[in-house]
Amino acid sequence: MPIPPTMGELIKDLLRRIEVGELQPGAQIPSTQELADHYDLSLSTIHRAVATLREQGVLVGRPGRGVFVAESPQP
Repeated sequence: MPIPPTMGELIKDLLRRIEVGELQPGAQIPSTQELADHYDLSLSTIHRAVATLREQGVLVGRPGRGVFVAESPQP
């Protein structure tokens, strides 16, 4: 069983997924639960990582709709 990533590693991987086009600008990112399951992390760690990327302008939240990759991500 692999060791779950740290929050920093999670952020780096999400940025990588955006850079390579796996997550396109304007695309909704997977749900918090899906990310937690994929990375084998707690929901609180996922929330903190997403909040960090939102503060950096990489992700944007749309109330009632979800979190999306910013149209002009700035990793």
